Amino acid sequence: MILEARELTLAYGRDPVVADLSVRIPEGRVTALVGANASGKSTLLRGLARLLRPARGAVYLDGEPIARMGTREVARRLAVLPQGPELPEGVTVRELVAHGRYPHQRLLRQFTRADEAAVERALAATGLTALAERPLDELSGGRRQHAWIAMTLAQETEVMLLDEPTTYLDMSHQVRVLDLLRRLNEEEGRTIVMVLHDLNQAARYAHEVFAIRAGRLVASGPPAAVVTEALVREVFGLDVHVIEDPATGGPLCVPAAAPRTAERP
Repeated sequence: MILEARELTLAYGRDPVVADLSVRIPEGRVTALVGANASGKSTLLRGLARLLRPARGAVYLDGEPIARMGTREVARRLAVLPQGPELPEGVTVRELVAHGRYPHQRLLRQFTRADEAAVERALAATGLTALAERPLDELSGGRRQHAWIAMTLAQETEVMLLDEPTTYLDMSHQVRVLDLLRRLNEEEGRTIVMVLHDLNQAARYAHEVFAIRAGRLVASGPPAAVVTEALVREVFGLDVHVIEDPATGGPLCVPAAAPRTAERP
């Protein structure tokens, strides 16, 4: 399942946020989109997910323009978790996860054993089986994020797009969520694309890193090739030392000084 953008321009109003950008998402890999605030990384993800109509260019899924596909067809092939999804009032964890099966429903087709099995697999994969009957609003932020991820798993798509899946989570829950996504990739071969603010998390968990600045792709490739002192200075305006991560052997950024744009007291 190949997802790619060709000469894509995305805008809110007249001002383009992403301009003439072409990317090809590596199949069966974890890809992280990184960049400073307002760089266009979340906008790019929205464009790839067909949540934002291109001003120019197009997004293709297996060579077919995604804009020409039906909504259910896209949802059977592509799962999307936006940033800060709205919490349905009174819904249980199981009910939320079951909602992920809607692309597979038909007007005269009831919830089947196959649907039930998909929900159970998603609950088990995210460690939520014991909490399935609990109201979602009673769970911690980390557990709620696992429930949203379980909903996208229940769609049983080959591609998952996640916008800042670790936002508002403490360090422990961030690691649990990222460990889960990496495990899904390794065990099930899911293609995962996620926007991350933390460059060190991107370097640790992603096979490929796409660095975006002012709506343009600055660099892409394995973390060791992309996460360099020169690139961090160009993309984030921050001087860093890049050292070896003692846990993975990959790159690890340590700030060397305050951002160049910061005001001095």
